[in-house]
Amino acid sequence: MNHVYTAASADPYENLAVEEYLLDTADVPTLYLWQNDRTVVVGRHQNAWAECDLAYLESFEGRLARRLSGGGAVYHDLGNLNFTFVMPRVLYDQARQTAVLLNAVKRCGISAQMSGRNDLTADGRKFSGHAFCMRPQTAYHHGTLLLDTDLERMTRVLTVDASKLQSNAVASVRARVVNLRELNPALTVPVLAEAVLDAFIREYGPCEPITVPDVSKLREKYASWDWRYGETPKFDAAFKTRFPWGGLEVLLTLRDAYVTDVRVFSDALDETLAQTLTQELTGLPYRPDAIRQAIAREDIAAWLSGEITPTVTPGTSS
Repeated sequence: MNHVYTAASADPYENLAVEEYLLDTADVPTLYLWQNDRTVVVGRHQNAWAECDLAYLESFEGRLARRLSGGGAVYHDLGNLNFTFVMPRVLYDQARQTAVLLNAVKRCGISAQMSGRNDLTADGRKFSGHAFCMRPQTAYHHGTLLLDTDLERMTRVLTVDASKLQSNAVASVRARVVNLRELNPALTVPVLAEAVLDAFIREYGPCEPITVPDVSKLREKYASWDWRYGETPKFDAAFKTRFPWGGLEVLLTLRDAYVTDVRVFSDALDETLAQTLTQELTGLPYRPDAIRQAIAREDIAAWLSGEITPTVTPGTSS
C-alpha cells in the first residue's frame, strides 16, 4: 500500500531530515506534507549570502535552511503548505505528480495551470514552485503551495538577482505571485492538505499513514553551519551569467596556471550540475581550449571558455 506522512513539526531542519529519510527508504509512492515556520530554504548549490537578506531574516527570528534539490530560494511560513512526492524511480513521473496538485487545487474551486518546467499558476500568477532530487533507486518532486503566506516579508527577505528579473520580464516578485486564499477566501491549510491527499489517492490508490523513526542525527546535518552556508574559497577568477535554464556562477582558484579549486553556485533544477562541473574543471590548465574540451555541456563550455582573458594572473592564492 502507498504511504502518507504529515509532519507534526514546523522545524525546517527536522522536516528536511525526514524528507531525506523518506528518499532513502521509500519503496512505494509516498506523499509527505509539511510546513516550516519563518524559513528561507535555498537550493542545493546556491550561495546563501547572495540569495537572502540574512540580517532581515534574523530580525524576525527566521531561519536559513538548505535542501537537497536544485532550483532557487523560497520562503516558507505557516501560510504555506509544502508537499513532497517520494517515488521509486520506475514510478517517477513529473507530469503525473503535477496532475495531483492541479486536481487538488481544482477541488478547492481554483483553476490552475502548469507554467514552464516547475511553476503552477492561477489567475496568471505563481502560487507553486517545484524542485527535484534523483537517486539511483528513488526520486522526489517537492514544492510549495502558497495559501496565506506573508508576501511582503517574502519579497523583502529573498534577494533576487536583477538579471533574473530582467530575463523573466517581470517588474517585481510581488506582482507575479498569488496566495490561493486571494482566489478562495474560505480555503485553509487543512482543507488544502486534505484535497492534495484525496487527489493523491485518486491517482495512485489507497495509502496508509506511516511513522518515521528518530532523525535527530540527520537533523544535525541540516542545522549545521557547514551545510547551510558552506565555505567560499579564495579565488582568482569569477564568472557569472544566466542561461535560459538558470543562473550560473563559477569561482576558480589557480596555481601555476592550473585550476586547483572550484566553487559553483547555481539555481538550476539539475542538482548534479555543480558537482559535474567541479569535477570537469579541477586540475585543468587555465586555457580556453582546455576548458572548452573538458566541459560536456556545450552552452557552458562556449560561455566559460569565451570568458577567460589574460587579465587574471594565476598562482596568486595560497
